[in-house]
Amino acid sequence: MLRAIYPGSFDPVTYGHIDIMRRSCKIVDELIVGVLSNKAKIPLFSVEERVKMLREVTKDLNNIRIVPFDGLLVEFAARMDAGLVIRGLRAITDFEYELQMSQTNQKLDPNIETMFLTTSIEYSYLSSTTVREIAAFGGDLTQFVPEAVALELEKKMNTKGECNK
Repeated sequence: MLRAIYPGSFDPVTYGHIDIMRRSCKIVDELIVGVLSNKAKIPLFSVEERVKMLREVTKDLNNIRIVPFDGLLVEFAARMDAGLVIRGLRAITDFEYELQMSQTNQKLDPNIETMFLTTSIEYSYLSSTTVREIAAFGGDLTQFVPEAVALELEKKMNTKGECNK
């Protein structure tokens, strides 16, 4: 059984992330979406909120699991019995960072392989940061995230008083 991990913060999940997940699900037997709790960043959504949104937008994919984690990716992969990490690439700058991370992970655990998928062209510019900025100014999010995520973003921005409509 080929089990892979697609790790990220997904704060929030975008159509670009979902594109990588859907394509990955066609390649592997099981895809574990690892939702990172990153102590170095202050996320807009809690890990629980991100997991809930991911489960909602991937409910039609039958070979996917959404699992929160913290710590080293290689340790998470070992716990999940996954030998493959999938990473999406949007631009050359992503590749430089991802190559370094891949090589570091390989050094930490030689059993971990990394596979890079280039983002579909229609999502190559898209990032969670961009989506949060658009949401903060009350912009239309429908072309960037699923409706369920757009609603959660709008609620979060209104609750935090960050929406500048």
